[in-house]
Amino acid sequence: MGIEEKIPSGILLTTLESVVGYARKFSVWPATFGLACCAIELFQTGGPRHDLARFGMERASNTPRQADLMIVAGRVSQKMAPVLRQIYDQMPDPKWVISMGVCASSGGMFNNYAIVQGVDHIVPVDIYLPGCPPRPEMLIDSILKLHDKIINTKLGQNRDRQITDQEQAKLRMRPLRMTVPEQGRGSAP
Repeated sequence: MGIEEKIPSGILLTTLESVVGYARKFSVWPATFGLACCAIELFQTGGPRHDLARFGMERASNTPRQADLMIVAGRVSQKMAPVLRQIYDQMPDPKWVISMGVCASSGGMFNNYAIVQGVDHIVPVDIYLPGCPPRPEMLIDSILKLHDKIINTKLGQNRDRQITDQEQAKLRMRPLRMTVPEQGRGSAP
């Protein structure tokens, strides 16, 4: 016999974290930061075929003070980097960032002095979306993964503990080492 049998029907048991996570999940408003060809795919995601409105994201904010998700689509130049950081700083907490496309994630094919080699040098990135350019379906998949991350976010002291645990786990990770196969005795060097 559990507590479920003693409570009258129609009563829902849950935690505050679950309710807040559920509400945040369906109220994410993006601040689009389209800089190159990935932006076309980003705008296509808001169109009728893919329909971001089913996730509650139909309102793209023109002001960062009303947005809580920044989607960086395309290559970020050194001149644009301070603007990107300023917009990120103006967004209210909690805020999330999706790096859309290989140029935003790692600089892409533009390995020169004018392009930032990864937007994570400027703002903390929650989800990296690969591709050149990534399809709208891939962006929708990354938004669904972000929803999972949002709904499982802790609150208050539990949030501080969650962040500390994640940082400690990353520090304990062993670095990746590539092993070089040894050459056989009779083979040429």
